[in-house]
Amino acid sequence: MPRLTEALVAHAADLRYGDLSPKAVAAVKTFIMDGVSVGIAGSGPQVPLNQTVRDAAQTLGSGSGNDARVWVTGERLHASSAAMVNGFQIHNQEFDCVHMPAVVHPMAVVLSSLVTAAEQRGGVDGKRLIAAVAIAVDVATLIGISGRSPMRFFRPAMCGALGAVAGIAHLHQADEATLHRALGLTYSHLSGTMQAHVEGSPTLALQIAFNARAAITAWTLANHGFPAPHDWLEGPFGYLPLIEGAFDTRPALAALAAGDAQIEQVSHKVFPTGGAAHACLDMLRELGEREGLRIGDVERIVLRAPPLVRRLVSRPYKTGMETSYARLCLPYLTGTMLIEGRVGLDAYSGEALADPVRAQFAERLHVEPNDCDDPNALVPQSLVVTTTDGREVHNHRNAALGSPERPLDRAKQLEKFHHCLDHAARPFDPKRRADLLTVLDRLEALDDVRRLVDLLIVEAP
Repeated sequence: MPRLTEALVAHAADLRYGDLSPKAVAAVKTFIMDGVSVGIAGSGPQVPLNQTVRDAAQTLGSGSGNDARVWVTGERLHASSAAMVNGFQIHNQEFDCVHMPAVVHPMAVVLSSLVTAAEQRGGVDGKRLIAAVAIAVDVATLIGISGRSPMRFFRPAMCGALGAVAGIAHLHQADEATLHRALGLTYSHLSGTMQAHVEGSPTLALQIAFNARAAITAWTLANHGFPAPHDWLEGPFGYLPLIEGAFDTRPALAALAAGDAQIEQVSHKVFPTGGAAHACLDMLRELGEREGLRIGDVERIVLRAPPLVRRLVSRPYKTGMETSYARLCLPYLTGTMLIEGRVGLDAYSGEALADPVRAQFAERLHVEPNDCDDPNALVPQSLVVTTTDGREVHNHRNAALGSPERPLDRAKQLEKFHHCLDHAARPFDPKRRADLLTVLDRLEALDDVRRLVDLLIVEAP
């Protein structure tokens, strides 16, 4: 059987914009728009640790005219530090897109580091950025789908960095040997475990940031000729045996042979929560609209879900919990949905987190196993709601809203875009929003990615 290592390197080295189908190009543009808007929202005051990350990044070294900027606030930093801050902003509200089969957030590390690298290099046009993102997503997610054990390490950060450095190599038109070195050095620089997820710690988003920084650093060393481990993926202490444990590369090899662009398998996040909560929240929202259910009408909720859902979001409600914990706490999220009829970026105010009604409701939610034993599956999920008047209402999902099977239409994509920009650290006026959308919609015609970054920066009043 051929090895995934060489197949991925060859794919990343050979792919060009002209090889992408119109559907793949459209998907890349869609999720660049989504990632940019989420990163803009992540700059906002509703994430109080933003300033801590920016201040720390400043101490790591300022940038010159050839480096990169922090989105929205515009601090000029060394490229690796700018990628770190922008990566944190993309993932710090759990609103960035996800490749469900791989359990990888493909735009968090990838978009922050690729846009930063393009800004640092200069002269990178939209077509090259589109191809680089497609390459990065393929590498990140095809490694991700190869894992067969429950996650111990934070796959979105680690796979994201490996994909990102492959995309950066494309931006620089690197040869295959340099690309292979860059992947080996990035593997040697990976970090991030599931402990932060278990605790609901804001360090989870920082693990994305660390790996965005690592991708830039590893690329720089590889480009200067520093040698790297060659068998970084499938060697005895390579990524798959060491980090994933059990693995199977056959599905990834089949996808490469078929020419399947993994960007077409990416899902929008429709709620700023852990992706494992999306199907449940979507079912509950639908039942609320159909049955007129509100929190006082519900006696008991039973969610039947795969093991990964139970691991990621079936955690107890805690008094005084941090926002980062609440985003992964299904009892809090379901209570919020029943009270507000939605879960948006404003769902985590101090008042909401201290709400006694939500706290009392939490014990009414019960999460049970279903028949699915796939350690990477987030669906199917089924919901049974028992009302206070003794009725039982049911719902079921084989696919979450925002997934390729149930994609968001353009109107819903724009609704999310503007919701995100409404929560930025600085106001985006109607003209800037329109100009940004025009550049994103016509990305293949963009002559320099720096023009895109210009539109992401709002001067302080």
